[in-house]
Order: sequence, then structure tokens, then C-alpha cells
Amino acid sequence: MSVFSQSFSPCGRFLAAGNNYGEIAVFSLSAALSPDSTALNQKPVLTFTAHEGPVFSLLSTDCHLLSAGNGEISNQPSTPASCLLPVCLLSPSSLKHLLSPYRSSLEIPEINSMTINSRDNSLVVGGGDNNIHVMDLENGVFKTVLQGHSDYVHCVTVREREAEILSGGEDGAVRVWDSRTGQCVHCIEVYKYEVCARPQYGKWISCVTTDSDWMLCGGGPSLSLWHLRSLSPTSIFNLSGCQRQAAFHQDLILTVGEGAFVSHCLLGGEVKAQIPCTPQSLNTLQLNNNSTEHRVLTVGGSSDHIDVFTNLSYRAFSLRF
Repeated sequence: MSVFSQSFSPCGRFLAAGNNYGEIAVFSLSAALSPDSTALNQKPVLTFTAHEGPVFSLLSTDCHLLSAGNGEISNQPSTPASCLLPVCLLSPSSLKHLLSPYRSSLEIPEINSMTINSRDNSLVVGGGDNNIHVMDLENGVFKTVLQGHSDYVHCVTVREREAEILSGGEDGAVRVWDSRTGQCVHCIEVYKYEVCARPQYGKWISCVTTDSDWMLCGGGPSLSLWHLRSLSPTSIFNLSGCQRQAAFHQDLILTVGEGAFVSHCLLGGEVKAQIPCTPQSLNTLQLNNNSTEHRVLTVGGSSDHIDVFTNLSYRAFSLRF
């Protein structure tokens, strides 16, 4: 089993995780973190099949849990007990219909990443057709297709203050889009920068995230910190293998990828610590910022275990599918 995706509930008391079998497990963090917790509390309170293939992305809204897989997005009610009745929000056939003003036919081999743009209450989707699709969440209709990548899109994120969408793809480019016009305003080909390039790993970009004027991106090229106003790399992180997900956290950068550890990096480029994990390779990292009572870091990868860190310096215990 491999865990590809995670999302905390809006209240912060539950964690949803998706695996390579199309299953979503819902865990109760309040039960798992209780002082009298048992091994049973570290098992899911609910498991259901949401997709025929892997669940590549999970995203929680105030009312729903959105899950994305091969060619579809499913919409689950946010109340765990009612998740037994998944409702298909977008199927391949409805994608074709809704996007007909932009393309006459559409097949998305896989949807790899989703994020919410709160400025206009839209869902931003990146997938295997090389494009980014933007859907109005009020009426469930796709309103924009952002075209420019020459290979499939691995990751999307939103820079809300500047009304920008950032995307990274297999083509080795990070594209910056104006979310109001749909135009690409910058294209950063990371692998062409000598300090970032690692030809032995390829040029693909697997993760991108932002914090105000700063961007983190990595994959084949080294994980690097970029100043978005000058469009230049300021720090290169000397990490082995490809990084699959990274996050800003206070004065640290947390990142996971090939290797059984979470790396703690300083903004200046120094690798401060590498904390051991259960899976031998990691796909997903999530910080629970929705609850002060259940503020944890969770990581998952090539295992049915999802490691839980109540303190960033050590693994407290593991949830298990």
C-alpha cells in the first residue's frame, strides 16, 4: 500500500488519507491523541472506496471532502458518518461537457493536485492533460483552462495576495498565472539554472508552494527557495533524491521525498535535521493548522502507516489503514 494524499477536516479533529487502491480512510485525531488511547484508536473510524484508481489528492472545504483520482473528482459530505455515500461531482463525461467552450474533447489521465483559490471561491485542478482547470465552486462549472505546460501537471498552489496561481509540471517548468486573466505571466524553467539542475534525476517539478513573496519548488532539480519578485533562487537544499512535498513552517522548511525521514531545513539552505519515519519513501506531508488542540504533523508514503508527530523532533505514533 502507498498513501498519496491527506487532508484535515475544517474542525481539525479528523484526518482523511487516500491510498493507491482508491480507498479513503478517516481517522479520529481526538481519539488517537487521547491520553488513554489504545491501538484501536489509531485505526480508521471509516474506510470507503472513492475511486477505481489511486487517490492522488484530497482537499477539505467547509462542507465537503474533495478527492481526485484518475479522471474524476468526487465530493464527500464532511460529516464522517455520511461519507459512506460518495457523490460524484465531476466525471470524465461531465468534464467534457463543461469544458466544451475551451476544448472540443477532454480526457484527463489523472488529476494530481487541487487547491482552493479563496479570492473567487474556485477550485484549481492540475492533471495529466498538461492543463490547469479552474472551477467556480458556487455553480460547479469550469470557467477557465490555463494552457502552457508541454507535459502533465504535478502540482498547483495559490499566491492569494497577488491573485496568482503557480503550477509545476513534468516539463520542468514552474508557471505563474494571473488568476484574473488566465494569462501566464512568468515561466521559470528550474532545471536550466545550474545551481538547481540534477540531470541524473530529470527536470520534472513535483512540488511547489508559496509564502508571500517566496516559493519552494523541487523534484528532479534540487529543492530550492525562490524570491518571486526577482525570480531568482536564493537557497538550494542539499537533499538526496527527489522531494515530493514541502511546506513552510515558522522559520523552517519541512520536506519529504525519497528516504525514510522528514527533513528540517533553515531558510538559508542548511539541512538542520532529518527525523526518521516508518515508510521507506514519503509522498505526503500535512500540518494541522485547523486546531490548536490537535496540532500535529502527519506524513505518509510507501506503507499503510501514517506517522504522527506531536513534536516535530520525533514520531509519536502511527495511524494505520
